[in-house]
Amino acid sequence: MAPAYHERRLRQRLHDPEFRAEFERASQHIVRVDALVNAFVEELDRLRQEAGMSKADLAREVGRDPANLRRLFSTDANPTLKTFAAILDALGAEDVSLTVHGRTVSLIKLVCEAARQEPIPA
Repeated sequence: MAPAYHERRLRQRLHDPEFRAEFERASQHIVRVDALVNAFVEELDRLRQEAGMSKADLAREVGRDPANLRRLFSTDANPTLKTFAAILDALGAEDVSLTVHGRTVSLIKLVCEAARQEPIPA
């Protein structure tokens, strides 16, 4: 099967050193953000289990389809900030913090940084 237009275009643009550098920076940023989101999802799942709630119970509490919420906890989902906030509320948690590479990261701070579109430090 022939590569899609956007794949061919990306290959062409990657020959430009300036574009390649920006593409690589953006790719690394996405990997870091995905890792943080996945870590927060794991922590929220731990809190859910501690609260004795099933995934279906939590889904009903936050007004989501249970199948969609189960996917959040079992795949590399891309939850909205609104979903994170609803889950924190449902679990009675004001915030969730993680220590990543010796640095404590708060979910609330992460949300605020994302809203301002500031880069998340490595």
